[in-house]
Amino acid sequence: MRPALKPGLQPVWRNRDTVQIGIDPRRAIALTGMRGAAALLGLLDGSRDYAQVLAAAHDLGIGAETADRVIALLAAGGALDDFPASAYRALPDGLRKRLAPELATAALAHGDGDGGARTLARRRAAYVRVHGTSRPGLCAASLLGAAGIGLVVSAGPARTRDVATGARTVPPGSARTGPPGHGRTIPPGHGRTGPDGRPRRRPDLVILADTHDRELPAALVRRQIPHLAAYACEAIGVLGPLVMPGRSACLRCMDLARTERDPAWPLILAQLAGQAADPPACDAVLATAVAAHAAAQALAFIDRGDAAVAVTNGTLELVLPDWQWKRRTWQPHHRCDCGTPAPSDRQWKL
Repeated sequence: MRPALKPGLQPVWRNRDTVQIGIDPRRAIALTGMRGAAALLGLLDGSRDYAQVLAAAHDLGIGAETADRVIALLAAGGALDDFPASAYRALPDGLRKRLAPELATAALAHGDGDGGARTLARRRAAYVRVHGTSRPGLCAASLLGAAGIGLVVSAGPARTRDVATGARTVPPGSARTGPPGHGRTIPPGHGRTGPDGRPRRRPDLVILADTHDRELPAALVRRQIPHLAAYACEAIGVLGPLVMPGRSACLRCMDLARTERDPAWPLILAQLAGQAADPPACDAVLATAVAAHAAAQALAFIDRGDAAVAVTNGTLELVLPDWQWKRRTWQPHHRCDCGTPAPSDRQWKL
């Protein structure tokens, strides 16, 4: 064990005898009786293993029993990390510094005691494909790269006004690891890419940033590839559903439910396929909000498997000018051939 105070928690003193680790009461813990053991906190930086911490504490006049007690209380309170030294050394210095906020956040949010090492390993091994270079799609791809996703591919032609948001596009036939300025482009025919320049491996998740295309989602269902819809138009942002083929409602389930309420929906959908309003009613703030939520749900899926429950069998929708996210539930439809069992009562909550 190489004990280290969680980097996202700031130590402060409540009085001469009591130290508080963290500021917000939802994260913080307080230890009293620390007047004679304050120097121990400076030793908990992950550079020493447990025995070395005790030895260094002894040199500072802190007994082994006291040091052990403080370390045990910090660990029990969730304020201590044990980041594996091998995982730490495997990261290049620049990458380690860049991902430090991601690791600190993951360790606090999930209550992990490994400093985010497990989360980092999952993200570095993940491949997320973003289909559609709309404003939300470009921004989501950039956020996922910055969050440590090992391979992010953005596919589809970009429009000038979308690129002008400041996000950078990875064109079709290339792949990039990391966010703009930190990753590298993999040329066609090299390493993990095939003759068409696309990665040979299956994506762990596909983000659909096109509005009404249904051919690709159907193919993803057939190939059993999880996918997440994310788009914005008409001053409305929509995120979801997260489709886990055979386990949750798909986009066709939604279309069938819509058709029961509006018989003209299939005709409308056919007219919308492959085209979008120009210019789109999606300003920079709405695009960023949708992209941030899309990245958050994608990371929840990568980090914790089925943790993205907010968009499983449902959508999150943001209607301007209220700026309040609301959830709409979509259950698997009994007439859909996606393989997901429909509820026995066959009712769909709209």
